[in-house]
Amino acid sequence: MAEGTELVIFDCDGVLVDSERVSMDVSLSIAAEFGWDLTADAFVELFVGSPGAAILKVIEGELGSDRAARFLERFWPVFSAELERRLTPVEGIIETLDWITSRTSMRICVASNSGHDHIKGALSRTRLYDRFEGRVFSAHDVEHGKPAPDLFLHAAATLGIEPERCAVVEDSRAGVQAARAAGMRSFGYGGGVTPGSWLEGVGTVVFSDMRHLPELLGDRRALS
Repeated sequence: MAEGTELVIFDCDGVLVDSERVSMDVSLSIAAEFGWDLTADAFVELFVGSPGAAILKVIEGELGSDRAARFLERFWPVFSAELERRLTPVEGIIETLDWITSRTSMRICVASNSGHDHIKGALSRTRLYDRFEGRVFSAHDVEHGKPAPDLFLHAAATLGIEPERCAVVEDSRAGVQAARAAGMRSFGYGGGVTPGSWLEGVGTVVFSDMRHLPELLGDRRALS
């Protein structure tokens, strides 16, 4: 494994569950209804990995407070219905989790900018929740969400593991920035909606197939 790694911290949306594609499709569709020419690249840049308060600020800046409220009133029921219909685990994540828990001594947890209700619902819907129960952390637990390091440091401290012995798996710029700020190794998953080139940086290995993560975690040279 990456030398000294004791804890692998997974983001939820886009890393464990393939929800970012659903969110993007719904957001672009509803934005069009409001006359907002929101593009896929702009969605990734502005929304993926961002805390709810930051997303709300973007929408209000584009549409104004009243129309932003109507946008969200329209978004949430459609998004929830689409999650029920379309949500699946990220391809390869089940095999990866099986490998970590059965073949290594590393522990796993979830640390997401989403709220606890969303995290639990998404993981339960995809039958992943039992793997992480009692080790689920939300940005709502700390003062600042990603890209600040608070959430990752909180997860590590709660589980009694030093930051330098943690590896983070993320699919957003905010996520890999938070990992670097926390002094943690990071693996940037570029197989979702975020281009892999957007995740590159010091201490980060970018990969596009979740089934390759065990190999990377097992390579002591990967993050040297």
